[in-house]
Amino acid sequence: MARAAAHYVCQECGASASKWSGRCDACGAWNAIVEEAGGQAPPRGLKGSKGRVVEFTALHGKAAEVARRATGIAEFDRVVGGGLVPGSAILIGGDPGIGKSTLLLQVAAALAADTQCAYISGEESVDQLRMRAARLGLAHAPVALAAATDVRDIVASLDTPTGPRVVVIDSIQTMFVDNLDSAPGTVTQVRASAEALTRLAKRRGFTVLFVGHVTKEGAIAGPRVLEHMVDTVLYFEGERGHAFRILRAIKNRFGPTDEIGVFEMTGAGLSGVDNPSALFLADRSDDVSGAAVFAGIEGTRPLLVEIQALVVRSAQATPRRAVVGWDSGRLAMVLAVLEARCGVGLAGSEVYLNVAGGLRIAEPAADLAVAAALVSALTGKPAPSDAVVFGEIGLSGEVRAVAQMDLRLREAKKLGFTRAIVPAKGRARLSAPEGLKLREIARLSELVELLGVDT
Repeated sequence: MARAAAHYVCQECGASASKWSGRCDACGAWNAIVEEAGGQAPPRGLKGSKGRVVEFTALHGKAAEVARRATGIAEFDRVVGGGLVPGSAILIGGDPGIGKSTLLLQVAAALAADTQCAYISGEESVDQLRMRAARLGLAHAPVALAAATDVRDIVASLDTPTGPRVVVIDSIQTMFVDNLDSAPGTVTQVRASAEALTRLAKRRGFTVLFVGHVTKEGAIAGPRVLEHMVDTVLYFEGERGHAFRILRAIKNRFGPTDEIGVFEMTGAGLSGVDNPSALFLADRSDDVSGAAVFAGIEGTRPLLVEIQALVVRSAQATPRRAVVGWDSGRLAMVLAVLEARCGVGLAGSEVYLNVAGGLRIAEPAADLAVAAALVSALTGKPAPSDAVVFGEIGLSGEVRAVAQMDLRLREAKKLGFTRAIVPAKGRARLSAPEGLKLREIARLSELVELLGVDT
């Protein structure tokens, strides 16, 4: 039998090398390459053997409808596409203590009424799981608990015709395959463990949910191939100082990838938020400068959130720019356009920008609301408290139309807003709800004049 050859694997990206080096050539990470024992070499002559002929079929044809198991937790079902698909693998990542285990325990308990569910933990004992269930009021839910880390034992327990239909693995970084010499959490172990459990789930038709740790950069720890192996990748976001948690789909083979679910952390666990706009705006003050209400879209859901800005004169050569919940690159662009196209000088000032409630905004439609908050903070005059703002800003100072403007306006009207500052382009196909007055902005300079800045 051929001798197993040692090889070196980067713990950041999973790249393999024949010798050790201080820096990975694939991803550039330093001190991330670790020696791992290789698998057995293939038998001599295997490369020359013939494979089985693959059968091809036509593109057209009837596809079977995907049967889903709805959990009853509306926000979770929204993100995964309406429920759990049998035979699928779902990976949930997030910062430590954000509530990943709590959410999945609630999901398992919600499904356990009519579906066999198992929760396998490699980090906590069964007693710790029972204490958490009692704290959440789920002590009587018929969920099967186990504390195990050996994938061989887990596969043997689940590989039965009468096995559970939903399985939670908490977490995939603690699992190990005993025929590999690598330690749990290494690239080789994470890849092999996820592959074995995913293959079993698809063969037996049960849904497996993996909990994944994240690195200090916020990415799921382990090889990137782990995200390619599973069907759905979810990120659980939020700040520990806030009660809100955001469940965001990054990849979903059975549903949309731009949906979010909003949860509130309470003493009884995570509860879904039916109207997150009202919750995000609950603590808003009407007479404070440096704040503007942005009407955004997350997936199919309109979402209103307050954007706050603070401008402070600085004596430093390089004033500070601090951003929470938005792209710092887009902030730099908005500041440059304000100064070059509108004459609003912010080069010598420190700028702080915050999206209230811990939400992260990625769409360019927030440009106009950010500009309104910045101008209001600079002048000290509050922006209109009964108005929502949205629109994309171009480098020449023009304000561009954004998608789903009607949906944004309807949400603003529902929450009691009477005015909206919107892009002038696309007005012909825009119908404002009754009682909502539109203020069309074609160029950013019009917004500056509207807020009373003398340029």
